[in-house]
Amino acid sequence: MTRSGTGATADLYWEDLRPGRRFDLGVTVIDGDEMVAFARRFDPQWYHVDEKLAADSEFGALIASGFFTVSLFMRAYVDGLLSRAAAAASPGMEELRWLAPVRAGDRLAVTLEVLEQAPSRAKPDCGTVTLQGTMTRLTEPAEDVLRTRFRGWFLRRDRTV
Repeated sequence: MTRSGTGATADLYWEDLRPGRRFDLGVTVIDGDEMVAFARRFDPQWYHVDEKLAADSEFGALIASGFFTVSLFMRAYVDGLLSRAAAAASPGMEELRWLAPVRAGDRLAVTLEVLEQAPSRAKPDCGTVTLQGTMTRLTEPAEDVLRTRFRGWFLRRDRTV
C-alpha cells in the first residue's frame, strides 16, 4: 500500500498528473479572527494588526498577511490533492506572488493546474510535476489574489521504470 501525503491510501500517482490537468481545490472564506491572530504571531505589520491605522490607509481596513493567504492555499492543496496523492515531498517553489490584498470575509476559490511533468533525475522511483496554484476572490472586486508555481515529487505507479 502506498500512502498519500496525509497517510491515507494513495490513488493518484505521477502518471495521473499530466500537463493541462486542473483541480478545483474548493473555496475558503477568510476568517477575520484567524487572519489577525496569524498576523499578531507571525507578521505583525500595522496593516495586518492595527484596525485604526489600516482604516485610515489606502487599504481602508486590515489586510491579510500574504503568508496567511499562502497557508490557506497549502491547506486546500493538502485537502484537495495531497490527501489522495502518492506525494514524496517538494524540491521547491519557483514563484509566489500576492496579486491583490485579501480581507476578512473574502471568499477565495482555489485551483491547481499541472504545467509540466518529467521523470525525476534525483529520485528514480518518482516523477517531478510543476504545478501552478491560483486563489481567486469571488467577492467584489473579483480578481486573482495569489499565484504560486512549484514542483512536487510524486511516486510512480510502476517504480521499476
